[in-house]
Amino acid sequence: METSNSNKPCNLNRNFDLDAESADLGYSLSQRRLSLSGCQGELEKIHQLSNRIKEVLPFVSLTTERSRREILVAPIVTEVIHYTQAQLRIEYSLRISGQPYQAINYLLRTENQIFTIQTVEEDANNCGIEKLAAAMTALDQWSHTPKQSTLLGAVTTGTVWRFACFHRVSRHIDLGLESYLIPNDIEPLMRILINALYPADYE
Repeated sequence: METSNSNKPCNLNRNFDLDAESADLGYSLSQRRLSLSGCQGELEKIHQLSNRIKEVLPFVSLTTERSRREILVAPIVTEVIHYTQAQLRIEYSLRISGQPYQAINYLLRTENQIFTIQTVEEDANNCGIEKLAAAMTALDQWSHTPKQSTLLGAVTTGTVWRFACFHRVSRHIDLGLESYLIPNDIEPLMRILINALYPADYE
């Protein structure tokens, strides 16, 4: 499906100055292959989700962030809840003492894991990577965050997803080089999201 040049999604694979984006924010950032594990259990509804998205795509204009969120992101998030029973907060304002509110587009939480998904604004400078990093560093300081040693998160345009891993002790973020495209990569994407909330538990 074609989109106009003025509204096309950001390219999450484009390069930017990693040091310049992170040096003043108290963390370091690098790009590498994450090779994230996915759950191994049967996903009985995954083909229904994939087919449903493919069915509606020819009839929907995905030229805005809101349209991509409603048609592509929300169905994936709700499907993750089906498998994990995670609690979901949408457009959640995270308050850290002495700091401005941090907006979290999608915040998923189970008893021992927390995961953030940030959708991409039309930002030609960093395409949402800085937005995801800000959310992850805020979650690191949030009193309700589980005591997990690493925090996983994702940034997406709706059609393209990338993951990042925040190492809480070293305050270093590894941004994954891998990209997952919707609708073709729905199953591997879903398996990673489920495993992020229930590591190695969904068998």
